[in-house]
Amino acid sequence: MMATPLMRLLLAVCPLLLVTADPIRKVTTTNGTLPLVMWHGMGDSCCNPLSMGAIKKMIEDDVPGIYVLSLRIGNNIVEDTSNSFFMDVNQQVTRVCAQLAQDPQLKGGYNAMGFSQGGQFLRAVAQRCPSPPMKNLISVGGQHQGVYGLPRCPGESSVVCNWIRKALNTEAYSDLVQKHLVQAQYWHDPLKDDLYKKHSVFLADINQERAVNETYKKNLQLLEKFVMVKFLNDTVVDPRVTEWFGFLKTGQSKETETLQESLLYTEDRLGLAAMEKAGKLVFLASDGNHLQFTEKWFNDNLLPYIR
Repeated sequence: MMATPLMRLLLAVCPLLLVTADPIRKVTTTNGTLPLVMWHGMGDSCCNPLSMGAIKKMIEDDVPGIYVLSLRIGNNIVEDTSNSFFMDVNQQVTRVCAQLAQDPQLKGGYNAMGFSQGGQFLRAVAQRCPSPPMKNLISVGGQHQGVYGLPRCPGESSVVCNWIRKALNTEAYSDLVQKHLVQAQYWHDPLKDDLYKKHSVFLADINQERAVNETYKKNLQLLEKFVMVKFLNDTVVDPRVTEWFGFLKTGQSKETETLQESLLYTEDRLGLAAMEKAGKLVFLASDGNHLQFTEKWFNDNLLPYIR
């Protein structure tokens, strides 16, 4: 059974993820710039001084007076990091939607920037929660058609990553794994397309795999820009083309297709074709590995969408 190993892992992982918790510093926007909401990736936290904390400070230095909210999912940094592996994504999105709606700094709208899995999570926010309005969505290495493979996990939590890899390869669409493992909720197996469409509790829903939700389609098209960044030498995300909303062709695991070649686009089930026609889709590339970029690259390519 999966239940016993899963519970053992939940107990064992806490010491691996233990870090010092800092309060999230909130700065009121004073220069008229829209606020920025950021959502971190797998195994990270809102305030890690080597990742999200550093990016938050860099943005605040480059855009004086901007209000930056780096989302923390949980009561502290330990919970935030653990929840990036083990909290139901739909519950996370619901929690974030409530938090954004209650934040007076965001009532006039905001820009959003998601890193890795945070990219597709913020897209779900855009589709499900149009108030307060998200203006620009910047997905930095997000996996919008999911992943089929976990070649390397970020960070040093090898025990966690090894277990995740095993669970995804064997039981990704079981009720237990779908409920408890974040990465299973955007696992997209092209060889088990029927199982994916039927049992994926998150990705299949926001990608209109079972039915077309016209509200999702309408809300996503409210974005002014949807920016997608692909890392050309990514060793974490498989296939890399998912960062530009492409994926593997159904029924095999070698050949990929672009967003524009997919049924999602040709049938315009999510409004992406209409958005591209309107000039709202932006595809950017970085030569680095997953989430690896220089401050100059960030300032030249992404800062214009949050000023």
